[in-house]
Amino acid sequence: MSRAGGTHDVPDYASLRTRTGAPAGSSWGVFGEADDLGMLNFLTPERTAAAAALVRTGEVFNLDYPINAFVPAIGGTRPPTRHTIFANNPNHRDDWLDSFYLQSTSQIDGLRHIRHPAAGFYNGVADAEIAEGGPRLGMQHVAEHGIAGRGVLLDMPRYFAARGAEMSPRHPFRPADLDAAAAHQDVTFAPGDVLLLHTGWAERYLAMSAEERAARRGSPGLHQSEEMLAWLWDHKLALVAADNPGLESFPIDPESGFVFPDEQSPERGPSHNGMMHRPILALLGLLIGELWRLGDLADSCAADGRYEFLVTAKPLNLVGGVGSPPNAMAVK
Repeated sequence: MSRAGGTHDVPDYASLRTRTGAPAGSSWGVFGEADDLGMLNFLTPERTAAAAALVRTGEVFNLDYPINAFVPAIGGTRPPTRHTIFANNPNHRDDWLDSFYLQSTSQIDGLRHIRHPAAGFYNGVADAEIAEGGPRLGMQHVAEHGIAGRGVLLDMPRYFAARGAEMSPRHPFRPADLDAAAAHQDVTFAPGDVLLLHTGWAERYLAMSAEERAARRGSPGLHQSEEMLAWLWDHKLALVAADNPGLESFPIDPESGFVFPDEQSPERGPSHNGMMHRPILALLGLLIGELWRLGDLADSCAADGRYEFLVTAKPLNLVGGVGSPPNAMAVK
């Protein structure tokens, strides 16, 4: 098995489904028994160097929304961040943040974020190792590796509009939709790519009144299915990010096969039962980006016809961190 992110000897998803010695459908051990990066291993130095050649105009796009852009918190359990500035003397300023929830705005979900109810955390890391200050699966591994590679944007609203079809507010994108959108934009995928999925959700949400936000229900996004897991793994993506709250479409598909019927709903916060987060993070080891700011980048790609670019992200170097703002940029 490859441990350096190459594609040689990396099994396809069908092989992962029938493997023994690890949970079916998991990539555990593919990148080494002590691996903490998952599919980010596909983003090699050679692929980073190739992505740098995509920069032509030097135009830079900020892919992060401001802290507190999504208040009240979409998940309901993260209070607003409070920013305080202080001075030690008339010529000095310093500041700090209180209630800074690292996944309250644009974010990267690390491999600690979700465990699989049956299999556990990615690569078989024990629950006891997922604690403050412990290194296993922490965001510091992503910070040390860095994310600098080829980004590919799929602009789903424009794709459906070009077809003369309506994209519903809860539209579930299936692999055939992603392939068709890529063909429409004349882009192909390569191992190590960072996929950015523009749904238009964040732009619509931020334009709503408080009452409209409270009444909103649902989101377009990836459809929950084994076929989608196969698509993500077999494309050997390094990260997949969207501008919606959870990457996936919501409400979930109750017929996906990912629902645990006997699982009790949590006392607070959203239920993850049936979400594809569990196999994406815990089985495949694929980092997830949520609430990324993609509108301006999508406009630029539509204007110049170039849907590939250099994308960078530098999460916080927090040992044991579960998630982080992405600090992401696209450069064209």
